Amino acid sequence: MAKDKFERHKQPWTGEEAGQLRTLASKGQGLKQIAKALNRSEESTKDFAKKNKIAIAKKR
Repeated sequence: MAKDKFERHKQPWTGEEAGQLRTLASKGQGLKQIAKALNRSEESTKDFAKKNKIAIAKKR
């Protein structure tokens, strides 16, 4: 399985993206779905959420 290529490597987060992250996380979306919706890597999404104390649901 090939990794998705992210064209936005190391781009700063915008306020709109942060708001969308909070909205999706509050709806109980998993990390993979949130990262895909924001066109960000899972690692970047997880790090940003952790820095901003946004809880992301763990999908099993």
